[in-house]
Amino acid sequence: MQNTRLFMQSLNTHHSIAAPTDRRDTLKRIIRQGEVGRQAELVRLLRQAGHAVTQSSVSRDLRDLGVAKVGDRYVLAEDASGPVTDLRTVAPFVRGVSAAGPNLTVVRTLTGSAQAVALAIDRARWPEVVGTLSGDDTVFIATATGRSQRTLLTRFRSLDSR
Repeated sequence: MQNTRLFMQSLNTHHSIAAPTDRRDTLKRIIRQGEVGRQAELVRLLRQAGHAVTQSSVSRDLRDLGVAKVGDRYVLAEDASGPVTDLRTVAPFVRGVSAAGPNLTVVRTLTGSAQAVALAIDRARWPEVVGTLSGDDTVFIATATGRSQRTLLTRFRSLDSR
């Protein structure tokens, strides 16, 4: 046990092991400062900032932070301007929408995009939406009535015509 403790102390002394929150703060700063469009570029910039990262840790951080890719660059969900009145900003991530009974709508998204889509729906504060629940590539939207669900489905169909 003593050897393990000494080994861990020596790692912390000789290598800069940053806490995930420090790394994520740096990641946010990088995304806000430039137009970064590839994870490999984020890995490179984080390493230059002194963080020992891998592509998978960056991917996990992007997902956990609710980062979306808009066009050819990453954008923090918290930096979205004002409430979203429609889904134009996240429409490219939506692959399909279907009703599941009278009060549940299922939105299929590109892998890793469900949280950004759910956040946009939550921020829109549409009266027909009771709440959302997101996974990695699926968003469940609860509505109070069948009529509310039809209104919601109409909103999504209008995205197809743009």
